Amino acid sequence: MSTLLLFLAFSLFSFSVVDAEDPQLFFNWTVSYSLQSPLGVAKKVIVINDQFPGPVMNLTTNNVVEVTIFNKLDEPFLMTWNGVLMRRNSWNDGVQGTNCPILPGQSWTYTFQVKDQIGSFFYFPSLGFQAAAGGYGPIRINNRIVIPIPFDFPHDDFDIMIGDWYNMDFQDMRASLDQGHALPKPDGILINSLPPYKANFTFQPGATYRLRISNVGLKTSLNFRIQGHKMLLIETEGSYTVKQYYSSLDIHVGQSFSVLVTANRPKKSYYMVASSRFVSKILYGVAYVQYGGSNRIRTGRLPLGPSLYNYDYSMEQARSIRWDLAVGAARPNPQGSFHYGLIKITRTIVLQNGIAIENNQVRFTINGISFIYPDTPLKLADYFKIPNVFTIGEDIDQPTKRTPTLGTPVIDAYYHDFIEVVFQNNQSSIQTWHLDGYNFFVVGMEWGMWTPTLRSTYNMVDAIYRSTVQVYPLSWTAVLISLDNLGMWNLRSQDIEKRYLGQEVYMRVRGENLNAIPDPRDEIPIPANIIRCGRAKMS
Repeated sequence: MSTLLLFLAFSLFSFSVVDAEDPQLFFNWTVSYSLQSPLGVAKKVIVINDQFPGPVMNLTTNNVVEVTIFNKLDEPFLMTWNGVLMRRNSWNDGVQGTNCPILPGQSWTYTFQVKDQIGSFFYFPSLGFQAAAGGYGPIRINNRIVIPIPFDFPHDDFDIMIGDWYNMDFQDMRASLDQGHALPKPDGILINSLPPYKANFTFQPGATYRLRISNVGLKTSLNFRIQGHKMLLIETEGSYTVKQYYSSLDIHVGQSFSVLVTANRPKKSYYMVASSRFVSKILYGVAYVQYGGSNRIRTGRLPLGPSLYNYDYSMEQARSIRWDLAVGAARPNPQGSFHYGLIKITRTIVLQNGIAIENNQVRFTINGISFIYPDTPLKLADYFKIPNVFTIGEDIDQPTKRTPTLGTPVIDAYYHDFIEVVFQNNQSSIQTWHLDGYNFFVVGMEWGMWTPTLRSTYNMVDAIYRSTVQVYPLSWTAVLISLDNLGMWNLRSQDIEKRYLGQEVYMRVRGENLNAIPDPRDEIPIPANIIRCGRAKMS
Protein backbone atom coordinates (compact mmCIF):
# COMPACT_ATOMS: atom_id res chain seq x y z
CA MET A 1 0.00 0.00 0.00
CA SER A 2 1.39 3.45 -0.93
CA THR A 3 2.25 6.10 1.64
CA LEU A 4 -0.54 8.32 0.29
CA LEU A 5 -3.15 5.59 0.62
CA LEU A 6 -1.99 4.85 4.16
CA PHE A 7 -2.22 8.51 5.06
CA LEU A 8 -5.72 8.73 3.62
CA ALA A 9 -6.66 5.67 5.65
CA PHE A 10 -5.39 7.39 8.79
CA SER A 11 -7.28 10.54 7.85
CA LEU A 12 -10.49 8.52 7.66
CA PHE A 13 -9.52 6.88 10.96
CA SER A 14 -9.00 10.34 12.53
CA PHE A 15 -11.44 12.69 10.83
CA SER A 16 -14.92 13.00 9.48
CA VAL A 17 -16.86 16.03 8.31
CA VAL A 18 -18.27 18.03 11.21
CA ASP A 19 -21.94 17.31 11.66
CA ALA A 20 -24.04 20.39 12.28
CA GLU A 21 -25.92 18.35 14.85
CA ASP A 22 -22.88 17.48 16.95
CA PRO A 23 -23.98 18.44 20.48
CA GLN A 24 -22.66 21.67 21.97
CA LEU A 25 -21.65 22.01 25.61
CA PHE A 26 -21.19 25.34 27.39
CA PHE A 27 -19.03 26.02 30.44
CA ASN A 28 -18.74 29.28 32.35
CA TRP A 29 -15.69 29.33 34.57
CA THR A 30 -14.54 32.02 36.96
CA VAL A 31 -10.81 31.80 37.70
CA SER A 32 -9.86 33.30 41.06
CA TYR A 33 -7.63 32.90 44.10
CA SER A 34 -8.47 31.07 47.28
CA LEU A 35 -6.26 30.94 50.36
CA GLN A 36 -5.81 27.25 51.14
CA SER A 37 -3.42 25.05 53.12
CA PRO A 38 -3.24 21.60 51.48
CA LEU A 39 -0.07 20.74 53.42
CA GLY A 40 -0.65 23.00 56.41
CA VAL A 41 0.92 26.16 54.96
CA ALA A 42 -1.46 28.79 53.58
CA LYS A 43 -0.88 29.90 49.99
CA LYS A 44 -2.81 31.36 47.07
CA VAL A 45 -4.47 28.56 45.13
CA ILE A 46 -6.08 29.08 41.72
CA VAL A 47 -9.64 27.76 41.78
CA ILE A 48 -12.22 27.29 39.02
CA ASN A 49 -15.71 28.26 40.17
CA ASP A 50 -14.32 28.03 43.71
CA GLN A 51 -13.31 24.40 43.12
CA PHE A 52 -9.87 22.81 43.47
CA PRO A 53 -9.44 20.61 41.48
CA GLY A 54 -11.67 22.35 38.96
CA PRO A 55 -14.92 20.98 37.51
CA VAL A 56 -14.96 17.76 35.54
CA MET A 57 -15.37 18.32 31.80
CA ASN A 58 -17.55 15.31 30.98
CA LEU A 59 -17.64 15.20 27.18
CA THR A 60 -18.52 12.78 24.40
CA THR A 61 -16.75 12.23 21.08
CA ASN A 62 -17.47 15.06 18.59
CA ASN A 63 -18.96 17.44 21.17
CA VAL A 64 -18.42 21.10 20.36
CA VAL A 65 -17.21 22.80 23.52
CA GLU A 66 -17.39 26.46 24.52
CA VAL A 67 -15.53 27.44 27.69
CA THR A 68 -15.91 31.07 28.76
CA ILE A 69 -13.24 32.01 31.29
CA PHE A 70 -13.60 35.08 33.51
CA ASN A 71 -10.19 36.08 34.83
CA LYS A 72 -10.38 37.40 38.39
CA LEU A 73 -6.65 36.98 39.06
CA ASP A 74 -4.25 39.89 39.37
CA GLU A 75 -2.33 38.82 36.24
CA PRO A 76 -2.98 37.50 32.72
CA PHE A 77 -4.21 33.93 32.34
CA LEU A 78 -4.38 31.10 29.79
CA MET A 79 -5.82 27.59 30.05
CA THR A 80 -4.65 24.66 27.94
CA TRP A 81 -6.17 21.23 27.34
CA ASN A 82 -3.49 18.60 27.87
CA GLY A 83 -3.93 15.77 25.36
CA VAL A 84 -7.05 17.12 23.62
CA LEU A 85 -6.07 17.11 19.95
CA MET A 86 -7.76 20.40 18.98
CA ARG A 87 -8.36 19.16 15.44
CA ARG A 88 -7.78 21.93 12.85
CA ASN A 89 -7.72 24.45 15.67
CA SER A 90 -4.47 25.59 17.26
CA TRP A 91 -6.25 28.95 17.58
CA ASN A 92 -7.77 27.69 20.85
CA ASP A 93 -4.86 25.67 22.19
CA GLY A 94 -4.36 28.06 25.10
CA VAL A 95 -0.57 28.37 25.20
CA GLN A 96 1.54 31.50 24.91
CA GLY A 97 2.69 30.73 21.37
CA THR A 98 -0.86 30.53 20.01
CA ASN A 99 -2.98 32.84 22.17
CA CYS A 100 -2.83 36.28 23.72
CA PRO A 101 -3.65 36.01 27.42
CA ILE A 102 -6.92 36.89 29.08
CA LEU A 103 -6.18 40.07 31.01
CA PRO A 104 -7.31 40.59 34.62
CA GLY A 105 -10.98 41.51 34.81
CA GLN A 106 -11.68 40.27 31.29
CA SER A 107 -13.11 37.10 29.75
CA TRP A 108 -12.64 35.03 26.63
CA THR A 109 -14.40 32.02 25.14
CA TYR A 110 -12.47 29.00 23.93
CA THR A 111 -14.32 27.03 21.24
CA PHE A 112 -13.16 23.62 20.06
CA GLN A 113 -14.46 20.22 19.04
CA VAL A 114 -13.28 16.94 20.59
CA LYS A 115 -13.28 15.46 17.12
CA ASP A 116 -12.90 11.69 16.78
CA GLN A 117 -11.35 11.38 20.21
CA ILE A 118 -11.98 9.43 23.41
CA GLY A 119 -10.03 9.13 26.63
CA SER A 120 -8.76 10.67 29.84
CA PHE A 121 -7.04 14.05 29.98
CA PHE A 122 -6.80 17.22 32.06
CA TYR A 123 -6.65 21.00 31.75
CA PHE A 124 -4.24 23.34 33.51
CA PRO A 125 -3.02 26.99 33.49
CA SER A 126 -0.21 27.36 30.95
CA LEU A 127 1.05 30.87 31.67
CA GLY A 128 3.62 32.29 34.07
CA PHE A 129 4.12 29.31 36.43
CA GLN A 130 0.43 29.45 37.45
CA ALA A 131 0.23 25.65 37.28
CA ALA A 132 2.11 25.66 40.60
CA ALA A 133 -1.02 27.18 42.16
CA GLY A 134 -3.46 24.54 40.96
CA GLY A 135 -6.16 25.53 38.48
CA TYR A 136 -6.22 22.05 36.99
CA GLY A 137 -9.09 19.62 36.51
CA PRO A 138 -10.07 16.41 34.71
CA ILE A 139 -11.36 15.92 31.17
CA ARG A 140 -13.31 12.81 30.18
CA ILE A 141 -14.16 12.15 26.55
CA ASN A 142 -16.64 9.28 26.45
CA ASN A 143 -17.46 6.99 23.53
CA ARG A 144 -20.58 7.73 21.57
CA ILE A 145 -23.38 5.28 22.36
CA VAL A 146 -23.06 3.73 18.89
CA ILE A 147 -19.39 2.81 19.55
CA PRO A 148 -19.15 0.14 22.28
CA ILE A 149 -16.34 0.35 24.81
CA PRO A 150 -14.00 -2.68 24.72
CA PHE A 151 -14.65 -3.74 28.33
CA ASP A 152 -17.62 -4.22 30.62
CA PHE A 153 -19.27 -0.96 31.59
CA PRO A 154 -17.92 0.04 35.03
CA HIS A 155 -20.08 0.76 38.05
CA ASP A 156 -18.68 4.29 38.20
CA ASP A 157 -15.76 6.51 37.14
CA PHE A 158 -13.38 8.29 39.51
CA ASP A 159 -11.10 11.11 38.38
CA ILE A 160 -7.86 11.01 40.37
CA MET A 161 -5.51 13.99 40.13
CA ILE A 162 -2.10 13.20 41.66
CA GLY A 163 0.86 15.52 41.79
CA ASP A 164 3.68 17.06 43.76
CA TRP A 165 2.94 20.24 45.72
CA TYR A 166 5.00 23.20 46.91
CA ASN A 167 4.09 25.36 49.88
CA MET A 168 5.83 28.32 48.26
CA ASP A 169 3.54 30.80 46.49
CA PHE A 170 3.68 30.43 42.70
CA GLN A 171 4.63 34.08 42.21
CA ASP A 172 7.52 33.64 44.65
CA MET A 173 8.59 30.48 42.83
CA ARG A 174 8.56 32.37 39.55
CA ALA A 175 10.56 35.27 41.00
CA SER A 176 13.09 32.84 42.48
CA LEU A 177 13.67 31.24 39.08
CA ASP A 178 13.97 34.67 37.46
CA GLN A 179 16.71 35.46 39.98
CA GLY A 180 18.67 32.36 39.02
CA HIS A 181 17.71 30.03 41.86
CA ALA A 182 16.66 26.41 41.34
CA LEU A 183 13.39 25.11 42.73
CA PRO A 184 13.63 23.31 46.07
CA LYS A 185 12.28 19.81 46.55
CA PRO A 186 8.46 19.56 46.66
CA ASP A 187 6.81 19.57 50.08
CA GLY A 188 4.43 16.69 49.48
CA ILE A 189 2.07 14.78 47.19
CA LEU A 190 -1.63 15.61 46.85
CA ILE A 191 -4.46 13.35 45.72
CA ASN A 192 -7.37 15.40 44.38
CA SER A 193 -5.90 18.49 46.12
CA LEU A 194 -5.96 16.78 49.52
CA PRO A 195 -3.03 15.94 51.80
CA PRO A 196 -2.17 12.39 52.90
CA TYR A 197 -4.97 10.40 54.57
CA LYS A 198 -7.72 12.91 53.69
CA ALA A 199 -9.14 11.70 50.35
CA ASN A 200 -11.68 8.85 50.37
CA PHE A 201 -13.12 6.71 47.58
CA THR A 202 -16.06 4.40 48.30
CA PHE A 203 -16.20 1.04 46.50
CA GLN A 204 -19.24 -1.21 46.64
CA PRO A 205 -18.24 -4.86 47.19
CA GLY A 206 -18.06 -6.78 43.93
CA ALA A 207 -18.31 -3.67 41.73
CA THR A 208 -15.73 -2.60 39.13
CA TYR A 209 -14.60 1.04 38.84
CA ARG A 210 -12.78 3.01 36.20
CA LEU A 211 -10.06 5.21 37.66
CA ARG A 212 -8.87 8.01 35.39
CA ILE A 213 -5.50 8.98 36.86
CA SER A 214 -3.46 12.02 35.78
CA ASN A 215 -0.12 13.28 37.07
CA VAL A 216 -0.85 17.01 37.25
CA GLY A 217 2.31 17.84 39.20
CA LEU A 218 5.22 20.07 38.33
CA LYS A 219 8.30 17.85 38.27
CA THR A 220 7.91 14.49 39.96
CA SER A 221 7.21 11.06 38.49
CA LEU A 222 4.83 9.10 40.74
CA ASN A 223 4.07 5.44 41.35
CA PHE A 224 0.36 4.74 41.81
CA ARG A 225 -1.02 1.64 43.56
CA ILE A 226 -3.95 0.37 45.63
CA GLN A 227 -3.26 -1.98 48.48
CA GLY A 228 -4.30 -5.57 47.73
CA HIS A 229 -5.81 -4.74 44.32
CA LYS A 230 -4.64 -5.32 40.77
CA MET A 231 -5.28 -2.64 38.17
CA LEU A 232 -6.34 -3.58 34.64
CA LEU A 233 -4.89 -0.98 32.27
CA ILE A 234 -7.41 -0.13 29.54
CA GLU A 235 -6.57 3.32 28.14
CA THR A 236 -3.95 6.03 28.04
CA GLU A 237 -4.40 9.50 26.53
CA GLY A 238 -7.05 8.50 24.03
CA SER A 239 -5.83 5.03 23.04
CA TYR A 240 -7.22 1.74 24.21
CA THR A 241 -4.40 -0.51 25.38
CA VAL A 242 -3.87 -4.24 25.34
CA LYS A 243 -5.46 -5.22 28.64
CA GLN A 244 -2.87 -6.14 31.25
CA TYR A 245 -2.89 -6.24 35.04
CA TYR A 246 -0.42 -4.15 37.05
CA SER A 247 0.19 -4.01 40.79
CA SER A 248 1.47 -0.43 40.39
CA LEU A 249 1.94 2.09 37.58
CA ASP A 250 4.62 4.71 37.07
CA ILE A 251 2.85 7.87 35.91
CA HIS A 252 5.13 10.65 34.75
CA VAL A 253 4.38 14.37 34.76
CA GLY A 254 1.60 15.19 32.31
CA GLN A 255 0.54 11.58 31.67
CA SER A 256 -2.96 10.11 32.05
CA PHE A 257 -4.06 6.49 32.41
CA SER A 258 -7.36 4.62 32.85
CA VAL A 259 -7.53 1.41 34.86
CA LEU A 260 -10.29 -0.90 36.00
CA VAL A 261 -10.27 -1.98 39.65
CA THR A 262 -12.69 -4.56 41.08
CA ALA A 263 -13.68 -4.46 44.74
CA ASN A 264 -13.10 -8.18 45.29
CA ARG A 265 -11.27 -8.11 48.62
CA PRO A 266 -12.57 -8.48 52.20
CA LYS A 267 -14.92 -5.69 53.25
CA LYS A 268 -12.69 -3.06 54.91
CA SER A 269 -10.56 -0.09 53.84
CA TYR A 270 -7.36 -0.07 51.80
CA TYR A 271 -4.62 2.44 51.07
CA MET A 272 -4.38 4.23 47.74
CA VAL A 273 -0.81 5.52 47.35
CA ALA A 274 1.00 7.91 45.00
CA SER A 275 4.70 7.96 45.90
CA SER A 276 7.57 9.91 44.39
CA ARG A 277 10.05 8.24 42.04
CA PHE A 278 13.69 8.95 41.20
CA VAL A 279 14.20 11.56 43.94
CA SER A 280 16.44 11.56 47.01
CA LYS A 281 13.59 11.77 49.52
CA ILE A 282 10.45 9.68 49.02
CA LEU A 283 7.13 11.47 49.48
CA TYR A 284 3.70 9.88 49.80
CA GLY A 285 0.22 10.90 48.81
CA VAL A 286 -2.26 8.61 50.54
CA ALA A 287 -6.02 8.15 50.24
CA TYR A 288 -8.47 5.52 51.51
CA VAL A 289 -10.48 3.09 49.43
CA GLN A 290 -13.41 2.29 51.70
CA TYR A 291 -15.67 -0.64 50.95
CA GLY A 292 -19.35 0.21 51.38
CA GLY A 293 -20.76 -1.15 54.63
CA SER A 294 -17.41 -1.15 56.39
CA ASN A 295 -16.48 1.38 59.06
CA ARG A 296 -12.97 0.08 59.60
CA ILE A 297 -10.33 2.73 58.86
CA ARG A 298 -7.10 1.29 57.58
CA THR A 299 -4.01 1.45 59.78
CA GLY A 300 -0.56 -0.03 59.44
CA ARG A 301 2.15 0.08 56.82
CA LEU A 302 1.64 1.42 53.32
CA PRO A 303 1.94 -1.05 50.44
CA LEU A 304 5.41 -1.17 48.94
CA GLY A 305 6.16 0.13 45.48
CA PRO A 306 9.21 -0.39 43.28
CA SER A 307 12.59 0.66 44.64
CA LEU A 308 13.15 4.39 44.39
CA TYR A 309 15.75 4.49 41.59
CA ASN A 310 14.82 1.31 39.72
CA TYR A 311 14.77 2.79 36.22
CA ASP A 312 14.92 -0.64 34.56
CA TYR A 313 11.61 -1.60 36.18
CA SER A 314 10.03 1.62 34.95
CA MET A 315 11.33 1.29 31.39
CA GLU A 316 10.23 -2.33 31.12
CA GLN A 317 6.78 -1.37 32.32
CA ALA A 318 6.61 1.43 29.74
CA ARG A 319 7.58 -0.97 26.95
CA SER A 320 4.87 -3.41 28.05
CA ILE A 321 2.07 -0.90 27.34
CA ARG A 322 0.80 -1.56 23.82
CA TRP A 323 -1.94 -0.43 21.45
CA ASP A 324 -4.93 -2.78 21.19
CA LEU A 325 -5.16 -3.33 17.43
CA ALA A 326 -8.44 -5.23 17.52
CA VAL A 327 -10.76 -2.63 19.04
CA GLY A 328 -12.23 0.66 17.87
CA ALA A 329 -11.90 3.88 19.84
CA ALA A 330 -13.71 7.02 18.67
CA ARG A 331 -14.64 5.33 15.39
CA PRO A 332 -15.85 1.76 14.74
CA ASN A 333 -12.88 0.68 12.63
CA PRO A 334 -10.16 -1.01 14.71
CA GLN A 335 -7.23 1.06 15.96
CA GLY A 336 -4.96 -1.37 14.11
CA SER A 337 -6.45 -0.47 10.72
CA PHE A 338 -3.73 2.17 10.47
CA HIS A 339 -0.52 0.29 9.68
CA TYR A 340 1.99 2.93 10.70
CA GLY A 341 4.90 0.51 10.32
CA LEU A 342 4.45 0.45 6.54
CA ILE A 343 4.77 4.20 6.02
CA LYS A 344 8.01 5.71 4.77
CA ILE A 345 9.58 8.19 7.18
CA THR A 346 9.99 11.54 5.41
CA ARG A 347 12.13 13.33 7.99
CA THR A 348 14.07 12.64 11.16
CA ILE A 349 14.35 15.19 13.96
CA VAL A 350 16.63 14.57 16.94
CA LEU A 351 15.94 16.76 19.99
CA GLN A 352 18.55 16.70 22.75
CA ASN A 353 17.76 18.40 26.03
CA GLY A 354 20.57 20.28 27.75
CA ILE A 355 21.56 22.90 30.30
CA ALA A 356 23.27 26.27 29.72
CA ILE A 357 24.29 29.34 31.68
CA GLU A 358 23.02 32.63 30.28
CA ASN A 359 23.75 35.89 32.16
CA ASN A 360 24.70 33.88 35.26
CA GLN A 361 21.33 32.11 35.18
CA VAL A 362 20.63 28.46 34.48
CA ARG A 363 18.65 27.91 31.29
CA PHE A 364 17.39 24.67 29.76
CA THR A 365 17.85 24.02 26.06
CA ILE A 366 16.79 21.91 23.09
CA ASN A 367 19.71 21.39 20.72
CA GLY A 368 21.51 24.31 22.30
CA ILE A 369 18.65 26.82 22.03
CA SER A 370 16.72 28.08 25.06
CA PHE A 371 13.27 29.27 24.01
CA ILE A 372 12.11 32.80 24.83
CA TYR A 373 8.68 34.22 24.07
CA PRO A 374 8.24 37.39 22.00
CA ASP A 375 5.45 39.87 22.74
CA THR A 376 3.33 38.43 19.90
CA PRO A 377 2.01 34.84 19.79
CA LEU A 378 3.72 32.87 17.04
CA LYS A 379 0.41 31.75 15.55
CA LEU A 380 -0.75 35.35 15.11
CA ALA A 381 2.61 36.44 13.74
CA ASP A 382 2.47 33.62 11.21
CA TYR A 383 -1.10 34.42 10.19
CA PHE A 384 -0.57 38.16 9.83
CA LYS A 385 2.88 37.70 8.21
CA ILE A 386 4.60 39.76 10.92
CA PRO A 387 8.37 39.46 10.40
CA ASN A 388 11.14 38.87 12.96
CA VAL A 389 8.94 37.29 15.63
CA PHE A 390 10.33 33.76 15.32
CA THR A 391 12.99 31.97 13.33
CA ILE A 392 12.21 29.15 10.94
CA GLY A 393 14.55 26.52 9.57
CA GLU A 394 16.42 23.35 10.38
CA ASP A 395 18.81 24.74 13.01
CA ILE A 396 16.67 23.19 15.74
CA ASP A 397 16.38 19.78 14.00
CA GLN A 398 19.62 18.18 15.18
CA PRO A 399 22.04 18.45 18.11
CA THR A 400 25.02 20.69 17.39
CA LYS A 401 28.11 21.88 19.19
CA ARG A 402 26.96 25.50 18.95
CA THR A 403 27.38 27.83 21.88
CA PRO A 404 24.05 27.73 23.71
CA THR A 405 21.88 30.70 22.87
CA LEU A 406 18.45 32.22 23.46
CA GLY A 407 15.98 32.13 20.59
CA THR A 408 12.46 31.61 19.30
CA PRO A 409 12.81 28.70 16.88
CA VAL A 410 9.98 27.02 15.03
CA ILE A 411 10.23 23.62 13.37
CA ASP A 412 8.76 23.96 9.88
CA ALA A 413 6.88 20.79 8.91
CA TYR A 414 4.64 19.80 6.03
CA TYR A 415 1.08 18.60 6.20
CA HIS A 416 0.80 14.88 5.29
CA ASP A 417 4.43 14.14 6.17
CA PHE A 418 5.29 11.19 8.40
CA ILE A 419 8.17 12.09 10.69
CA GLU A 420 10.43 10.45 13.23
CA VAL A 421 11.31 12.41 16.38
CA VAL A 422 14.03 11.13 18.68
CA PHE A 423 14.29 12.57 22.19
CA GLN A 424 17.85 12.20 23.43
CA ASN A 425 18.42 12.70 27.16
CA ASN A 426 22.07 12.83 28.20
CA GLN A 427 21.24 14.30 31.60
CA SER A 428 21.03 12.46 34.93
CA SER A 429 17.33 13.23 35.53
CA ILE A 430 14.21 11.91 33.84
CA GLN A 431 12.52 14.03 31.17
CA THR A 432 8.90 14.09 29.97
CA TRP A 433 7.80 15.56 26.63
CA HIS A 434 4.35 16.54 25.37
CA LEU A 435 3.20 17.60 21.89
CA ASP A 436 -0.02 19.59 21.56
CA GLY A 437 -2.31 18.77 18.63
CA TYR A 438 -1.02 15.23 18.19
CA ASN A 439 -0.63 11.73 19.47
CA PHE A 440 2.45 9.79 18.41
CA PHE A 441 3.56 6.17 18.24
CA VAL A 442 6.18 5.43 20.91
CA VAL A 443 8.20 2.97 18.86
CA GLY A 444 11.51 2.86 20.74
CA MET A 445 13.01 3.43 24.18
CA GLU A 446 16.49 2.38 25.27
CA TRP A 447 19.62 3.33 27.21
CA GLY A 448 22.54 5.16 25.60
CA MET A 449 22.84 7.25 22.44
CA TRP A 450 20.43 6.83 19.57
CA THR A 451 21.77 5.94 16.13
CA PRO A 452 19.87 5.14 12.91
CA THR A 453 20.84 1.47 13.24
CA LEU A 454 18.61 1.25 16.32
CA ARG A 455 15.52 1.53 14.13
CA SER A 456 15.78 -2.24 13.83
CA THR A 457 14.63 -2.42 17.48
CA TYR A 458 11.48 -0.34 16.93
CA ASN A 459 8.01 -1.71 17.60
CA MET A 460 6.41 -1.17 14.20
CA VAL A 461 3.19 -3.09 14.93
CA ASP A 462 1.44 -2.10 18.16
CA ALA A 463 3.38 0.75 19.79
CA ILE A 464 1.28 2.81 22.16
CA TYR A 465 -0.24 5.94 20.63
CA ARG A 466 -0.22 8.86 23.07
CA SER A 467 0.76 12.54 23.50
CA THR A 468 3.15 12.51 26.49
CA VAL A 469 6.23 10.34 26.83
CA GLN A 470 9.09 9.93 29.29
CA VAL A 471 12.80 9.77 28.45
CA TYR A 472 14.91 8.14 31.13
CA PRO A 473 18.33 9.48 32.15
CA LEU A 474 21.14 8.74 29.68
CA SER A 475 18.68 7.24 27.23
CA TRP A 476 16.52 7.95 24.19
CA THR A 477 12.89 7.61 23.16
CA ALA A 478 11.73 7.57 19.52
CA VAL A 479 8.25 8.44 18.26
CA LEU A 480 6.56 8.50 14.85
CA ILE A 481 4.06 11.25 13.99
CA SER A 482 1.60 11.45 11.12
CA LEU A 483 1.27 15.19 10.46
CA ASP A 484 -2.47 15.35 9.91
CA ASN A 485 -3.31 18.52 11.87
CA LEU A 486 -2.46 21.96 10.48
CA GLY A 487 -1.45 24.63 12.96
CA MET A 488 1.21 25.95 15.31
CA TRP A 489 1.82 23.32 18.00
CA ASN A 490 3.73 23.47 21.28
CA LEU A 491 6.32 20.76 21.97
CA ARG A 492 7.35 21.14 25.61
CA SER A 493 9.04 19.64 28.59
CA GLN A 494 6.34 18.81 31.12
CA ASP A 495 8.78 19.66 33.92
CA ILE A 496 7.53 23.17 34.65
CA GLU A 497 10.94 24.46 35.79
CA LYS A 498 12.63 23.30 32.59
CA ARG A 499 9.83 24.59 30.42
CA TYR A 500 9.73 28.00 32.13
CA LEU A 501 13.48 28.32 31.61
CA GLY A 502 13.44 27.54 27.91
CA GLN A 503 12.91 23.84 27.20
CA GLU A 504 10.19 24.01 24.59
CA VAL A 505 9.77 24.69 20.89
CA TYR A 506 6.93 25.03 18.37
CA MET A 507 6.16 23.04 15.26
CA ARG A 508 4.36 24.75 12.38
CA VAL A 509 2.51 22.18 10.31
CA ARG A 510 1.59 23.83 7.02
CA GLY A 511 0.69 23.26 3.40
CA GLU A 512 3.26 23.70 0.66
CA ASN A 513 1.96 27.15 -0.36
CA LEU A 514 2.50 29.55 2.55
CA ASN A 515 0.44 32.26 0.86
CA ALA A 516 -2.61 30.10 0.31
CA ILE A 517 -5.52 30.28 2.75
CA PRO A 518 -5.96 26.79 4.24
CA ASP A 519 -9.05 24.87 3.27
CA PRO A 520 -11.49 25.09 6.24
CA ARG A 521 -11.63 21.30 6.17
CA ASP A 522 -7.94 21.35 7.10
CA GLU A 523 -7.80 24.36 9.43
CA ILE A 524 -10.63 26.51 10.71
CA PRO A 525 -10.48 30.26 9.95
CA ILE A 526 -9.17 32.66 12.55
CA PRO A 527 -11.86 33.05 15.25
CA ALA A 528 -13.78 36.31 15.22
CA ASN A 529 -13.16 36.78 18.95
CA ILE A 530 -9.40 36.24 18.81
CA ILE A 531 -7.50 38.45 21.25
CA ARG A 532 -4.74 40.52 19.65
CA CYS A 533 -1.65 41.63 21.50
CA GLY A 534 1.90 42.74 20.80
CA ARG A 535 2.54 43.53 17.15
CA ALA A 536 -0.67 41.74 16.13
CA LYS A 537 -2.67 44.65 17.58
CA MET A 538 -1.83 46.69 14.51
CA SER A 539 -2.54 43.93 11.98
